[in-house]
Amino acid sequence: MDEVKVVVAHSERATLRVGDVFLKVDADQARVDVEAETMALAPVPTPEILWRKPNVLAIAALPGTTLGRLGGPSTGSSTAWAAAGAAIRKLHDAPPPPRPGRAGRSAAALAAELDDECELLVTNGLLPADLVTRNRQVAEAALRPWTPAFTHGDLQVAHVFVDGDEVTGIIDWSEAGQGDALYDLATFTLGHEEHLDDVFAGYGADIDLDVIHAWWSLRSLLAVRWLIEHHFDPFAPGCEVDVLKSRM
Repeated sequence: MDEVKVVVAHSERATLRVGDVFLKVDADQARVDVEAETMALAPVPTPEILWRKPNVLAIAALPGTTLGRLGGPSTGSSTAWAAAGAAIRKLHDAPPPPRPGRAGRSAAALAAELDDECELLVTNGLLPADLVTRNRQVAEAALRPWTPAFTHGDLQVAHVFVDGDEVTGIIDWSEAGQGDALYDLATFTLGHEEHLDDVFAGYGADIDLDVIHAWWSLRSLLAVRWLIEHHFDPFAPGCEVDVLKSRM
């Protein structure tokens, strides 16, 4: 019998792998529903859903490997990164789902959340005040009007699978919905700035680099404390704190 491998686990959700099947267990049934429903709408390759029961989604493994991970080297070629950019553009050009996603929070809500988080980061001694202040300034450029697009909402590089130079699938759609397309592009390239030109070439549209930088700062500022509290390490080389330092 195949062993059970814990892919990721924290208080909100866990993903287990048994052979070629992934079991996603989520405390929030709404996220399970969003993931299943959005994968059916997405115009890009997604995993096959094998079955769905309360709080559990079973999906088949995808062929190929991920393009890389935050804090680690890229395992994909420049052509593969460009193919991922093209797939992301295809997603963004599709009619968006009816509900807002993680990338669809309003500028006012984000600004309030960001200001509160910045204060906590400094008050709790998690990050130096000058690092937080500088990145809060950079993040301001993300707080602007945008046209709703079909967004993934958590498009980490580890969620995109390729086989050679072909995108074979995108996983983890629980945060999907209407949102800012540049949020997805920034999430995808976080910590992999060396592949921005490849992604942009595949995406095929003019992109405001200041907004990409802003989303890198914003996402990282909002993530640091959560990651620490859930036993992840944002201080690891190449991860969120290094992203914040790169804007100094």
